[in-house]
Amino acid sequence: MPGLYPPIEPYESGRLEVGDGQSLYWEACGDPRGRPALVLHGGPGSGCTPGARRLFDPAAFRTILFDQRGCGRSLPHAADLAVDLSSNTTHHLLADIEALRRHAGVERWLVYGSSWGSVLGLAYAQRHPQRVSALVISHASVSRWEDIHWLYHGVGRYFPQAWERFRQGAGEAGEAGDLIEAYRTLLADPDPAVREQAARDWCDWEAAVISVDPRHKPPDRYLDPRFRMVFARIVTHYFAHNCWLEDGQLLDDADRLAGVPGAIVCGRLDLGSPIEGAWLLHKAWPGSELAIVDNAGHETTTPGMLETIVGALDRFAAA
Repeated sequence: MPGLYPPIEPYESGRLEVGDGQSLYWEACGDPRGRPALVLHGGPGSGCTPGARRLFDPAAFRTILFDQRGCGRSLPHAADLAVDLSSNTTHHLLADIEALRRHAGVERWLVYGSSWGSVLGLAYAQRHPQRVSALVISHASVSRWEDIHWLYHGVGRYFPQAWERFRQGAGEAGEAGDLIEAYRTLLADPDPAVREQAARDWCDWEAAVISVDPRHKPPDRYLDPRFRMVFARIVTHYFAHNCWLEDGQLLDDADRLAGVPGAIVCGRLDLGSPIEGAWLLHKAWPGSELAIVDNAGHETTTPGMLETIVGALDRFAAA
């Protein structure tokens, strides 16, 4: 199976005004006449990265990436406490994707999403199946309420030392309560030192559950205080509201994907997003393919994970 394609720069980029004072950064790479493809980044709040461009064959795809509301190069940037998050919801993002599609002059496109991007991609494809030529998701989550709780509570039994630090970082509110809500409160504290420590503690936990390999190093962006703040603020905002999805919605509505070809790629050792969710989605999504990469967690660097994702995208390049 192929590995990553060579590094590539956008042939076009710009900003899209989508209302609510939001200005989204977008870019296009590859062949302007190629098959349209959309990349949905993770987080929520991570922003798109140059590495995501390399998943797509530049001779086959016109790949469009954008930074979701409040993060990356989009404005206003939610690392600033003054930025109100009330107009940053899943429903707003779904409308943004449609606005970007129309702006790009695309009738239908392949949608690729990883981690949170898989949740957003599923929600988009279920709402607008006629606009999706194929859907490929990796590190997949179906974002049931139990999945969100598992990520910040249940999975701690596999990382007890890191989870104890995470729980202690939430203070008294975290001892027996909801850690997501506890951190969301800390991240809104008027004292910048409290906010900065909360963002650091939150990202330390996120980094801990990426991999079961003790040699795994956190992504470099976790060293950036501004990234830590925007990521922690947006993640806690979304997960405190259960991503504005009904419990089990993405599984219950999977029949809407009938006729949308797709692939689900996940790691067998992904403790943050256990493969049970991907398996249930595969059974509920007519015609989907499921690829499980042994020895892989939530990271993409494990041998076999990137190759499997690229291979899935390549299969749809000429479809």
